[in-house]
Amino acid sequence: MKMDKLYFLTAGVPLKAGNKGYKRGFEIHDEMGLDGLELEFVHGVRISDQSRADVKASGKIITAHAPFYVNLNAREEEKVEASVQRIIETAMTTDELGGYSITYHAGFYLGQEAERVYEQIKKQTKIITSELNKAGNKIWIRPETTGKSTQWGDLDEIVNLSKEFETVLPCVDFSHIHARYNGFWNTYDEFASIFEKIGKELGQRALDNFHAHIAGIEYGAKGEKKHLNLEESDMNYKDLLRAFKAFDIKGVIVCESPNIEDDAKLMKEYYLSL
Repeated sequence: MKMDKLYFLTAGVPLKAGNKGYKRGFEIHDEMGLDGLELEFVHGVRISDQSRADVKASGKIITAHAPFYVNLNAREEEKVEASVQRIIETAMTTDELGGYSITYHAGFYLGQEAERVYEQIKKQTKIITSELNKAGNKIWIRPETTGKSTQWGDLDEIVNLSKEFETVLPCVDFSHIHARYNGFWNTYDEFASIFEKIGKELGQRALDNFHAHIAGIEYGAKGEKKHLNLEESDMNYKDLLRAFKAFDIKGVIVCESPNIEDDAKLMKEYYLSL
């Protein structure tokens, strides 16, 4: 799937849907002018037949977040293999539902040298992409920039990994980058430099097929603490959206604030006003 503009998604079903599921959630998207959602496979890649039907029938933009029990650098081989399978299952299910891309937190350093961890995650990514290619699955696979220095996945690592595989591109979580560096990466020029780096190193296709996460965020010296609503945080989302506009980024912004649909609407309306 190739994107023609920037779409605004919620991280999961809108809160206003309560327990009424995807169908009601998509109705709320229509009422609020939003474009789709990121499936949140928190504890496993599970989705009911009815939910599958509702997602496929929605005509919305769909992405997915793989389960949080993923660590491609785990010390136990069985945990690595299970992590690989969870990512593959996420990609297969999302592709079946007409999805655009998937994202995941790739792993932890566990006190090891960064170069060694990179090679391990690269090795497992090769297994993932090979299995998906064999199955005819061409969905975008996106390791996400992470919010703590203990987690593998700074921007350089994600960009370098993306150079190695045709179907791998970054998921840039701007809030995580802001938190990882304890308040830096929060100005227009810093946001612009991220787009410049990705465009230079990965080409125009990466800017035309973008996947971003944005939320307010609380952080400290060790990085991310928790997500906040945008207006209750120091996240400079207005300059960030100005940079999205200036670079004519196409793809998706997934809102991960606690008030997912309200902040997604806030961002979309501000972006369209530029």
